[in-house]
Amino acid sequence: MKSIGVVRKVDELGRIVMPIELRRALDIAIKDSIEFFVDGDKIVLKKYKPHGICLMTGEITPDNQEYGNGKIILSPEGAKMLLEEIEEALKDKS
Repeated sequence: MKSIGVVRKVDELGRIVMPIELRRALDIAIKDSIEFFVDGDKIVLKKYKPHGICLMTGEITPDNQEYGNGKIILSPEGAKMLLEEIEEALKDKS
């Protein structure tokens, strides 16, 4: 685990301000949901992503498909976007 050198106090309502540099690095915007996990004596925060969300478009549709043993979820549009990116990357390498 790596320290970013920032210490925050919990206010009287139990809130903690997350530094903007951290939010930018993790692509956390205003109103995004954060999940809390406990790992021994550690609190782990993670940007919440609902199950079944397309990694490319952020859409949740009944047509979303799982790939890579369930590690990658893509909508039809997301799959098309990813395929185009892969084809372009392969073209550039040849």
